Amino acid sequence: MATLMLNKELTVPLDKVWDIVADIDREPEFWHGTRSIRNISKKGNTIERDVVIAFKNSVCREIVQLDPKKMISTEILSGPIKGTKTLTLTSKDNKATSITVNWEIELSGFYKLFSGMVMKHIHKGTEEALERISKKLTQSQ
Repeated sequence: MATLMLNKELTVPLDKVWDIVADIDREPEFWHGTRSIRNISKKGNTIERDVVIAFKNSVCREIVQLDPKKMISTEILSGPIKGTKTLTLTSKDNKATSITVNWEIELSGFYKLFSGMVMKHIHKGTEEALERISKKLTQSQ
């Protein structure tokens, strides 16, 4: 299992950050490794969905759990990638917010041969997504 953790400090209140990141249907706008999303079901704060990812336009089945203003936990159940992506928000004096993204994933089958390349891609993609989120939030202030 490969792990990756990245953090970004934003000078934006938690409520504004949550409004952007919790709108998970907008993920392709920020996470360019996500091509498209098809929601299958929603029960409260739990969403089951199929996500087409940039890696050979493969489909991953995911269960996303929203813990309002705290965390978004994504369990990747099937596809070339399996594991979890957890986005955690921490308020800093209600004037700033820290976003931490933690990946714990493994590639399936033949794709294991590309683990190093894929992890570098996910690292770069996560950095860029956090930067896009930051830019969107600072533009709206």
